[in-house]
Amino acid sequence: MAKSLIIVESPSKAKTIQKYVGDLFEVAASVGHIKDLPKNEMGVDLDNDFAPHYVTIRGKKQVLQQIKKASKQAERVFLAPDPDREGEAIAWHIAEEIRGCNTNLHRVMFNEITKSAVQQALANPLELNLAKYESQQARRILDRLVGYQISPLLWEKVRRGLSAGRVQSVAVRLIVDREKEIEAFVADEYWTITAHLPHDPPPALQARLLQRDGKKWVPTNADEAHQAQSVLERASYRVKSVEKRSRKRNPQAPFITSTLQQDGSRRLGFTAKRTMMVAQQLYEGVELGAEGAVGLITYMRTDSTRLSNEAVAACRVFVEERFGAAYIPTKPHQYKSKKSAQDAHEAIRPTDVQRTPESVKGFLSAEQFKLYQLIWQRFVACQMSPALFDQTTIDIDADRYTFRSTGSVQVFAGFLSVYAQASDEESDEAVLPPVTEGEALELEKLDVEQKFTQPPPRFTEAALVKELEDKGIGRPSTYAAIISTILDKKYVEKSENKFQPTELGRVVTELLIENFPHILDARFTAQMESNLDQIESGKARWLDVLHEFYADFRGQLETAREQMRNVKREETPTEIDCPRCGHKLVIKFGRNGSFLACSTYPDCNFTSEFERNENGDVRIREDDKLDRECPKCHSALVVKSGRFGRFVACSSYPECSHTEPLTIGVDCPRDGCSGRLMEKRTRKGRIFYACTTFPKCDFASWNRPIAEECPVCGSKILEEIKKRGSEGVQCPKCKWQKPRA
Repeated sequence: MAKSLIIVESPSKAKTIQKYVGDLFEVAASVGHIKDLPKNEMGVDLDNDFAPHYVTIRGKKQVLQQIKKASKQAERVFLAPDPDREGEAIAWHIAEEIRGCNTNLHRVMFNEITKSAVQQALANPLELNLAKYESQQARRILDRLVGYQISPLLWEKVRRGLSAGRVQSVAVRLIVDREKEIEAFVADEYWTITAHLPHDPPPALQARLLQRDGKKWVPTNADEAHQAQSVLERASYRVKSVEKRSRKRNPQAPFITSTLQQDGSRRLGFTAKRTMMVAQQLYEGVELGAEGAVGLITYMRTDSTRLSNEAVAACRVFVEERFGAAYIPTKPHQYKSKKSAQDAHEAIRPTDVQRTPESVKGFLSAEQFKLYQLIWQRFVACQMSPALFDQTTIDIDADRYTFRSTGSVQVFAGFLSVYAQASDEESDEAVLPPVTEGEALELEKLDVEQKFTQPPPRFTEAALVKELEDKGIGRPSTYAAIISTILDKKYVEKSENKFQPTELGRVVTELLIENFPHILDARFTAQMESNLDQIESGKARWLDVLHEFYADFRGQLETAREQMRNVKREETPTEIDCPRCGHKLVIKFGRNGSFLACSTYPDCNFTSEFERNENGDVRIREDDKLDRECPKCHSALVVKSGRFGRFVACSSYPECSHTEPLTIGVDCPRDGCSGRLMEKRTRKGRIFYACTTFPKCDFASWNRPIAEECPVCGSKILEEIKKRGSEGVQCPKCKWQKPRA
């Protein structure tokens, strides 16, 4: 009897499924897409209804041959790529290639890689979904129309190697616009006044000024604050009211793709890309000793908070066994998905709630364990009782002013026994003393502090993901790739784990807004996502969506080719004399941003970085001089900045071209190595630290080394670390840590 063939994307997924289906099936992996639009051309026929020209992806010819060979020998072929648009496209392209070998084709989808789910899917095969495939194809063509026609313009007008994207360019604009808000922000002064009021029995009360003459009031300058202070220091304090009420906090919904990425960033410090990579591993299967490969979580690309009845029932049984009946709500919690949610898959949850994080910890990497624990805890918590608090609010009168003190005590942990919400984790507020209405209080002291309103914060990765989702830009499954692209292209950079636009990002965003306002408009981009959803649901034709988009875009493209500013050729005059030939310097834009250059170039090739003073006037940036001479010509050595970071160079360049690495004052910790450590930069701009004797010594570290010995293991160096807002040092060998003093 001939075997049947199951085709999935990844080898690890194939390995897990093979264990469940036995010898009656052969499981093969396509290793992702086998066909795509060509890399070196747009691959879309604009004169023939946007007909795509697909080619076999380089390196996939042999994979495709093996799949065809296996298909010829198979009784039936089950196409089982991931259950989303990309998976449908993979299945469709494989079907097109093997239909000549075997016409007995079926589509199967696994929301989780477990034995029961796989067997059920195989027993109930589906047809290929044309609407879902056309939705993916429309997205792919839209991205080509934008990227392959705007990007060459940027190469011509700004610099080679740049790219524009239908979604990525809007993401950069969000970061640029936020930076403009920060720069335009004008801080407002305000003052806080806190009264310290002893009490018997303790504890003491601390109350914040809230009102004046019964209306909310905050001092806005020193005079107002000190006038109030003068009155309050002589005033009598009396309890105006005591209000007690019960408050409950409900658990959050189980994870969807975007919220998993957000909590992965906030709680674990993972990038969106890392979160999705580790989640993929947990979904496809992890070796659990004698049990073999097991899929630990459901499909991780989903925007639905729906849970199966079986999963909810199993969770409720687990909670009662582990915590008791009081921790189970009378009715299971149900969570509403967003209107735009596809609801094709469940929320992200463990495939078996009884498989606790502790029970599998020994089989998982550190990253896998952390993410599985997060998913497991969130799922269990979502079906637990609310947490209950007793909250007390005390208002205190003092002359014409009113102060307020609030306190909160947890009386029932509920779901917080398992999962404290990262978005608003709160420790209990101050415990308040027993006071009664009308009770007189004595003032111990007043704290009067000047403060200023703060500008909107820069986006963290979690905040950017949330903003993209809230505005309907892209899809959660694409966020990791979007963020990686805008960092790789140097449109944005991270500083203290927050995004800032680079000068290049600002320039490109400005050009795109001027010439392609619709492409850079978040609402337009969100509407396009909605159109793609309409195609998938069969409510819109993919060609209609493309024709409507391109009718407007083509006109903007033709205008931009004629009118877009040529930043490469722009020169802004300055009044600064060239130190080499005396002619005036101009500001130009190059590979690493704006710089000063001689107006007579190429006759004089002087260039320099520049800076602006408080008035915005341009001046040549002076290089940092070192207390050493050039070993070749004895001129002073200076620190310069280059493509791969800072370095030491002769100040007499170009007459003397001597350069050397810039060390950080730390000896290489490798035994027997006489090198020093220096700061370097990868091609993608990430800073790392390496030995000056490379390749003889290959020591390298992402964390900045410092010349301190570890008190535990004696390591010659420690390393600076930053984790979730805290700073400290860590031993690279034994991982001993201490906070930064």
